[in-house]
Amino acid sequence: MSDDRTTSKPENDDGRGEPASLLVFADDWGRHPSSCQHLVRELLEMWPVCWVNTIGTQTPRLTWATIRRAMEKVSHWTRSSDDRRILPRNLKVVSPVMWPWFRRRHDRWLNRRLLVGKLSQIVREMPQPVAAVTTLPITADLVGALPIERWVYYCVDDFGAWPGVDQRTMDAMEQVLIERVDAIVAVSEHLRERIGRAGREAALLTHGVDLSHWQGSGCTPPPAEVAELARPWITFWGLIDRRMDVGFVERLASDMVEGTILLVGPRDNPDPRLLQLPRVVHVPAVGYETLPALAQASSVLIMPYADAEVTRAMQPLKLKEYMATGLPVVARDLPSTRPWADCLDVVKTPVEFSSMVRKRLGGGIPAAQAAARHRLENEDWAAKAAEFADIIRYRSSSCRRDDSVQAAATCS
Repeated sequence: MSDDRTTSKPENDDGRGEPASLLVFADDWGRHPSSCQHLVRELLEMWPVCWVNTIGTQTPRLTWATIRRAMEKVSHWTRSSDDRRILPRNLKVVSPVMWPWFRRRHDRWLNRRLLVGKLSQIVREMPQPVAAVTTLPITADLVGALPIERWVYYCVDDFGAWPGVDQRTMDAMEQVLIERVDAIVAVSEHLRERIGRAGREAALLTHGVDLSHWQGSGCTPPPAEVAELARPWITFWGLIDRRMDVGFVERLASDMVEGTILLVGPRDNPDPRLLQLPRVVHVPAVGYETLPALAQASSVLIMPYADAEVTRAMQPLKLKEYMATGLPVVARDLPSTRPWADCLDVVKTPVEFSSMVRKRLGGGIPAAQAAARHRLENEDWAAKAAEFADIIRYRSSSCRRDDSVQAAATCS
């Protein structure tokens, strides 16, 4: 992978030149529009990027979802190259074989061996020097093992609190990663404080939004499988799992006299009661390009998350996307939603949730909320990527690694 725009650049204030290319560890490219993918699409204008598809953080379980995911990963591993897909200019995608367990010492040794063996030559062939960005604690043992100039941890979730995750292992690996990387970026103040308790500073970089995408540009019809469902539609999109508050949805479903509650997205072991509620319909994940049309066909967008450790830490990507549609939004009172309370309806109880959703069904978005949403114009992904690039270029003193921090023992 080469970039004919790469030129000699001045060194930064700590005496090192900025990276010439990036190695990024995250979920599979194109599987869902994550914040890291949005940022990288912008960073491709600055640097060539090699994106490393990983296996994620969840412990494998004997379920159909796990079997399907395993088959998907095996198909990636057996391809000669992921570059046969249409990819943006300056982007290369690789899918190295990985072992899906991390709990034991030899699990981590095996994964380190597999990844270093696959990636070392790839990194050497990239424009030098190379900076690495990782969104996952499972890369902790690679820091110092690959020919990387600088490591940045882009912390997007409290993985140790996620349902279905080996929390003790993820916490331990994240602690090692936090100690070893050169800089840390957190997407929420809650995560930033959590990293502070682990002994490091992190820069705060909340999610951005693509306003033109969500305000109707290039919309396609909503999925055919929902076209005949009773209107009005009250819609949630995203991962449907144990973070959902069944009590909120149950109260709304029981109070509704018409319409459908759409839960759109992949399922990951949600509470079985959730999808058995009247008026609740699950719709499999739809493409990012289709979501604006689905939104515009809906009447209210909802975020009925539970108030839990994992939800208090997260910064839902859909929050700003919801608001960008111009539709009423009703969301659970959480640290991520409170700063936007003038732009949407923030509720604390199932009764408040049901009442507010039904109120917005009849009246739409208040003028004051619509006016307050002009703040989104300062939240575009290009601006977020520029901030992120400054951190990658070593120009953010607030998140530079303290030289006194010593690396942890390998595979403890």
